[in-house]
Amino acid sequence: MANYLCKIAEVSRSGYYRYWSSEAKQKRSQREQQDEQVKEVILKAYHFKKRKKGARSIKMTLEGQFKVVYNLKRIRRIMKKYGIVCPFRKANPYKRMMKATQEHRVVPNLLNREFKQNIPGKVLLTDITYLLYGSGKKAYLSTIKDSSTNEIVAYHVSDRITMDLATATLVKLKKNRRYKKAEGAFIHSDQGSHYTHPDFQKMVRKMHLKQSMSRRGNCWDNAPQESFFGHFKDQASIKPCLTLDELKREIKDYMTYYNHYRYQWNLKKMTPVQYRDHLLQSA
Repeated sequence: MANYLCKIAEVSRSGYYRYWSSEAKQKRSQREQQDEQVKEVILKAYHFKKRKKGARSIKMTLEGQFKVVYNLKRIRRIMKKYGIVCPFRKANPYKRMMKATQEHRVVPNLLNREFKQNIPGKVLLTDITYLLYGSGKKAYLSTIKDSSTNEIVAYHVSDRITMDLATATLVKLKKNRRYKKAEGAFIHSDQGSHYTHPDFQKMVRKMHLKQSMSRRGNCWDNAPQESFFGHFKDQASIKPCLTLDELKREIKDYMTYYNHYRYQWNLKKMTPVQYRDHLLQSA
């Protein structure tokens, strides 16, 4: 019977008996125990700050928070073996707002996709997205992101998409003591009506910032900001929130996590705040 089964499975008779030997069984048992231990460590990083993560984020969190170094291949193998699934990015549902009226003014694209200039406080990206929560409720999130460090330096949440959604975000940027404006600093956005509006542009000038805009219909000109919204919607617990105040608390908690605890591969495996300090010390 053994000969017949070995022939069907295309394995040698010696290999078959070696696989079922007590020594091989013991080694498999040891490997299984080791995998179980590694799985528990990986799950600590996976659930760190109650934000599920992918393999690369797990690797950086293990190194940054737990002083544990695993290579990506091992992490991915354990995740696959035990069904540890990272959140999948969803398509961005944001739709362009109403067309600008004649009094609104479009400005040139100063950024030209040069997102990483390694100067904190120089290139600011801003945009607005909507959030569905509770039982069909809708809110809006406006953010300003430092393109060089990925840090969210200001944000504002509202249940209305009025003009002050964008201007209130500028006010919060002005109040942020951690934000230091660099020489030649400018804020970049799409051509949405909030950013072509005279009130927004006037406030930008008062803050001694230049203004830049993406080309019409070209989301790649503001890709890092769009990417942030995608990760945010995947990782933040938005839908379970029942009230606007509850939603605001969840967003505040996520922003703290993102800026201070979410390690990023393209920031030399640092968090945005750590990378900001790194750039300032290197200057």
